[in-house]
Amino acid sequence: MTQNTSFLRNVFFYKCLFALTVWNHVSLSVEDELFTSISNNFPEDDSNQKIKSLPLFYANSNQSKADLDGVVIQNTTESLSLSEITNADVKELITLLSNFRQGSRLQNLTLTNVSVDWNALMEIFQTVWHSSIEYFNINNVTQLSNIESYNFDYSGTSMKSLTMKKVIITDMYFTQDDLYKIFADMNIADMTIADSEMIHMLCPSSKSPFRYLNFLKNDLTDLLFQKCDNLLQLETLILQKNKFESLRQVSFMTSHMKSLKYLDMSNNLLRHNGADVQCQWAESLTELDLSFNQLADAVFECLPVNVKKLSLQNNQISNVPRGVAELKSLEELNLASNRLADLPGCSGFTSLQFLNIEMNSILTPSADFFQSCPRVRELQAGHNPFKCSCELQAFIRLERRSGGKLFGWPAAYVCEYPEGLRGTELKDFHLSLLACNTTLLLVTALLLTLLLVAVVAFLCIYLDVPWYVRMTWQWTQTKRRAWHNPPGDQGAVLQFHAFISYSERDSLWVKNELIPNLEKGEGCVQLCQHERNFIPGKSIVENIINCIEKSYKSIFVLSPNFVQSEWCHYELYFAHHKLFSENSNSLILILLEPIPPYLIPARYHKLKALMAKRTYMEWPKERSKRALFWANLRAAININLPKADENLFEETD
Repeated sequence: MTQNTSFLRNVFFYKCLFALTVWNHVSLSVEDELFTSISNNFPEDDSNQKIKSLPLFYANSNQSKADLDGVVIQNTTESLSLSEITNADVKELITLLSNFRQGSRLQNLTLTNVSVDWNALMEIFQTVWHSSIEYFNINNVTQLSNIESYNFDYSGTSMKSLTMKKVIITDMYFTQDDLYKIFADMNIADMTIADSEMIHMLCPSSKSPFRYLNFLKNDLTDLLFQKCDNLLQLETLILQKNKFESLRQVSFMTSHMKSLKYLDMSNNLLRHNGADVQCQWAESLTELDLSFNQLADAVFECLPVNVKKLSLQNNQISNVPRGVAELKSLEELNLASNRLADLPGCSGFTSLQFLNIEMNSILTPSADFFQSCPRVRELQAGHNPFKCSCELQAFIRLERRSGGKLFGWPAAYVCEYPEGLRGTELKDFHLSLLACNTTLLLVTALLLTLLLVAVVAFLCIYLDVPWYVRMTWQWTQTKRRAWHNPPGDQGAVLQFHAFISYSERDSLWVKNELIPNLEKGEGCVQLCQHERNFIPGKSIVENIINCIEKSYKSIFVLSPNFVQSEWCHYELYFAHHKLFSENSNSLILILLEPIPPYLIPARYHKLKALMAKRTYMEWPKERSKRALFWANLRAAININLPKADENLFEETD
């Protein structure tokens, strides 16, 4: 089986030799047939259907057969991809590529996993340089031998773009000019050298046609292209993931690049300390990417004045200084993943249309943003730790008036604080107007306070609260004086069977009926009457309190006249107070005349309560029932008073 396969390959090799010999003398249709034969004569391997053995080409029929251990990844009439190139394959590869002269249809060549010496690598480059290939990609290159000077011929090329990725230089000691000069002086439009640990690149020795340079993921530093005047046509420069540190040095580097429009300096170590030395950027620079660096607020002192798109994502910016940067052409600004505490104003960015401030430290963004930035068409402010409070209500209302200018609304806008609202979308957060308007809240609180004061004042007047306060004060003062009585004072020892409280208008009944019937006869009752037992010199209130406290019972003669008397009210109040303070049954109510409820003032609510809860005696109109009335009343107040008290009573009389 192996011999048959080898035979078929040999046959195909010689067919390819014949086709290449007459390549420049046949039509393009014959060229298509050659590529078709390469694809058709080598069936796909079961393990990898995209990889095929690479046929060998010879310059003429007299050359001997050689082995090229490369692998064809892809081949069409315009593109060819080869893999696994070693020193042993270089000669045959150069022979193959030499047949694709300028004018051929082959335009794209990709070499992968190339491990060759320096001179062999240069020969491959030189051969490609003078072929029809316009786009040359070479990946995973390992240079094996010492690097030395090579006289590279740049003339007569079809090359437009060179891309080199993952180039490994094994030679540790070499002259840098021998390596970098080869690539710096290439007369092509686009060049990419990425992921190759490149530490430097020379300035072209003459005016360079470079329009695009990409040095992604290398070890380049601030020394790159300093004072380089030969990159006048360069429009795009990508220096992402290198080791640049000084933003000011980067600006000086671009100052000589008169056509530079796009510069990518992301993922470096850039800082700017805000020194007095001014930055000098290319005036043509309109797009600048400074994301993922170590830049702080001072970066706004070192920015190109004509920039239109600026990315400062993932830096250490906490504030956008006002009046420092005048970027009147700036249209897009990316400040995501910084330390901003509020939305920046647009005083220095009069043309701003797109702003990204996601993932900052904004708790309550300003609600007047769109007023200060009238040209902004889209604001990305989501994924911030919003504090859902009254201050945020204005920002929520701003979204409703903005007409969809908030990008990511509502999913990206959720409450972070307070803890109870965490995860709540801002669109679902609502507070009342009263809770968020301090002036309205104060006015409402004041009105409610005044209303409360008015209600309390009305109730106090209606319920006669000042009177009760005054009486409580009088009672307290009397008690205090009693506590300070000199030794030997009898104090509140019982001296009377009953104290009589009545209206002066009912005095005739009291003097003609009540007193005579109780004080005469056997077991006479000693009654306390204000006219004969009040002590001169003491206040009326104090006398009332003393009489009530020195009496076993308190008899209240109730009538319409009673409820109209102020002093009767005092006496009832203090007697009622004694009733509860001493837990005694000392009150006797005599209803002399019926009292209509409407005649009882509101302050006599205690009297109403007593008449509703306690049994009272009603003066009978029939004379036949009065004997029983007096007997019941005498029984209610019958008590043996101490003899000392009786002697004291006699002395008082």
